[in-house]
Amino acid sequence: MKIEIWSDVMCPFCYIGKKHFESALEQIDFGDEIEVEWKSFQLDPTLPMDGETTTTRDYLLQKKGMPAQQVDGMMMQLKQSGAQAGIDFQMDRAIPVNTFRAHRFIHYAQNEGKGNEAEEALFKAHFTDGKNVGDINVLADLAAEIGLNKDEAKAFLETDDLSMEVKADIHEAQRLGISGVPFFVVDRKYGVSGAQPVQVFVETLKQAYQEAQPKFKMKGDEEAGACGPEGCEI
Repeated sequence: MKIEIWSDVMCPFCYIGKKHFESALEQIDFGDEIEVEWKSFQLDPTLPMDGETTTTRDYLLQKKGMPAQQVDGMMMQLKQSGAQAGIDFQMDRAIPVNTFRAHRFIHYAQNEGKGNEAEEALFKAHFTDGKNVGDINVLADLAAEIGLNKDEAKAFLETDDLSMEVKADIHEAQRLGISGVPFFVVDRKYGVSGAQPVQVFVETLKQAYQEAQPKFKMKGDEEAGACGPEGCEI
């Protein structure tokens, strides 16, 4: 079973959603049969790659035009929700940044079997450590943290490789009608939008898994002879 997750590194609810999804995987007995593919989505592609000089709070106030009371309330709620999910949100340190290069890094890591690790490292770097996840050196350091070759990762980041893959993800999201993240597509049958509670993920995964199992329509006489582990019946 395949789960595709559209996400952006700069989205706090994507981080919470990731944690809830992972908790759901721990509560099912077929988690090792699930393939996860991370897909790119950009909340604000107009941001500079070097990052804004303002704080996330000022960015929301000035560029997004959100009222101060709404921003402060949202940040307080995020702090509490994050703590419950095991996340240490430090929103006053988070640097608003163009995440395109970070998405290229995710594709690179995913090709090396390190997609989940890359997502976690990027979220933590952005939301907890206050690092610029658009900076090549920062991303190269994160590559080393998750077990990839730092020099090779840096050499990749200095090119435009995998840019088309990032753009393809973004265009696919538009085609599927995905306008916000996180968005989880389960086996191309179900869509789960937002950082839903753990139980929602558990129930959705179980339903999709059951529907994916082969089913047979029985034909013939049910009383016909057959054998099983306990013996034969006539």
